[in-house]
Amino acid sequence: MEARTRRRVRDPAATRETILDAACNLLAKDGLEGVSLSAVAHLASVNRGTAYQHFETREKLIEATIEWVSDKMFRAVFGDPATLGERRVEEVDVSALTDRLSEFAMENPEIGRVWLQQVLASPDPSQDAFWREYCGSLRRFASTSLAVPGIDAEVMSVINLAGVFFWPVFARAHAADEGERSELTRRYTHEILRLSMYGTMSAKAFPDVAERLSKDFAKD
Repeated sequence: MEARTRRRVRDPAATRETILDAACNLLAKDGLEGVSLSAVAHLASVNRGTAYQHFETREKLIEATIEWVSDKMFRAVFGDPATLGERRVEEVDVSALTDRLSEFAMENPEIGRVWLQQVLASPDPSQDAFWREYCGSLRRFASTSLAVPGIDAEVMSVINLAGVFFWPVFARAHAADEGERSELTRRYTHEILRLSMYGTMSAKAFPDVAERLSKDFAKD
């Protein structure tokens, strides 16, 4: 019986995933400057023609990679987007959500910073799924009786996300082992929750600041 050579069945979706994973690794390692279609194709073990079939330009590849990271972070922090409509902000476990975000940032600090910089520099950050849900959640929370008056959801989102992705840099998380990273995550989560719950200043000790905030809130 004549032997027949079987052609490998192509899976475009799997190939695209492989290319995006390679682009993500290059972004994390070398930043935006290190990403090119040829370098990504080499790392993904596909030819450049295949890479160009999926992403016509370097810019489209970077845009798709940022969206890919956003989706992974979304699923890690919020869960399946398909079930998101069932979530009420009043029922969210704030501690658990903060833990999940901190853990993702500690394990993916480089790509998280690239994602944040790209999203904040974009003309419309609300086009990003994770930013839209994170800032939107804070905005919805701010409108409930669970929140103190006067929260600026956009400012708070930038403060929180910048903190969570730059803390691993300061803490030298790349040189830490698993146990040390776990402790660094715990420290960050504790401080963010403490600030959210109690703040850092006593209103009685700083009446002038309290008055200013009261006036600002009245203007809003």
